[in-house]
Amino acid sequence: MKIAFIGQKGIPAKNGGVERYVESLALNLVNSGQEVFVYNRRGYLPERLKEYQGIKLINLPYLKNKNLANITHTFLANLDVLKHRVDVIHFQGIGPSLLCWLPKLLNRHIKVVATLHSFDYGNEKWGRFAKLMLRLGEKLMCHYADEVVVLTESMRQYVQNKYQCSATTISNGANLYDQEGEDKIMPWGLKKDNYILSVSRIIKLKGLQYLIAAFKNLKTDKKLVIVGDGEYLTELEKIAINDPQIIFTGNQTGRTLDQLYANAYLFVQASEMEGLSISLLEAMAHKTACLVSNIEANQEAIGLTGFSFNVSDTVDLQNKLENLLANPEAVKDKTVLAYERVKNNFSWTEVTRKILAVYQK
Repeated sequence: MKIAFIGQKGIPAKNGGVERYVESLALNLVNSGQEVFVYNRRGYLPERLKEYQGIKLINLPYLKNKNLANITHTFLANLDVLKHRVDVIHFQGIGPSLLCWLPKLLNRHIKVVATLHSFDYGNEKWGRFAKLMLRLGEKLMCHYADEVVVLTESMRQYVQNKYQCSATTISNGANLYDQEGEDKIMPWGLKKDNYILSVSRIIKLKGLQYLIAAFKNLKTDKKLVIVGDGEYLTELEKIAINDPQIIFTGNQTGRTLDQLYANAYLFVQASEMEGLSISLLEAMAHKTACLVSNIEANQEAIGLTGFSFNVSDTVDLQNKLENLLANPEAVKDKTVLAYERVKNNFSWTEVTRKILAVYQK
């Protein structure tokens, strides 16, 4: 089967849940014998790769404008994909799904699958018109895609109630990790259990401003490590005001990211809104206990295997951090439980099997 992914910035992923979703899913699909095409934004990677571990990469230009980058790249990908005679086009997110009807108009035999990753119009970085277009993309996804995939049960109920759309719930996944080592984190002065970790795209909705404010009120010798990059970084650095216990590492991948996850005392996910956080699942897969905001998506991810605080509540977050810092045994008890939950419910092998069944259907 020939499958094309449209709507992501590109792979190998530098950051972003959508990019990591596409990379992991595409790799597993290739390993299962499928032919996979992934559309990259030209310039996303320093080199213009044409192939990555068996995945065919197609680099296309786009307008370098916040509001137009995604849609212009998606438009060109929709035209280019026709010459590859794919069986399925898999759109990523509600923005690209503004054009999910176009390939079906040009070739009625092509099947379209679309994944609803998150409700992007909740991000305040978008203006009124952009939010309107994102909402329209959500509507068109539910109307024109042959199959809609959602990440959580609450998302499935939402599209069913609002659009009378029958969606398939298939979660994100994570790869299990059981290695040891600290060599990659030593340059930051980090070692096992001497820091609290957050990994995300650095935008306001990720709630890192609450985490930094809560951390600064703690009496602890542990550090706070924030991994990622984004448009909200400068504002967070102002909030941190050169605190030597707060470390911004930028984007990290590979063994460095693995060791950051695996050696953290606690992983904190403070988001105000999520689809289903891959970073959270990856922390659990590295046997790291997790403290999360009590939004529905986070609760669906951790079940009873982690801790939670009231979303956007700095005081409650501070209180929960103080309690967990004072009770290392309670933290340790959750590590294996979190690992087992990912193993049983969020493996990429199982995610790929379910996605492939959707394609074949």
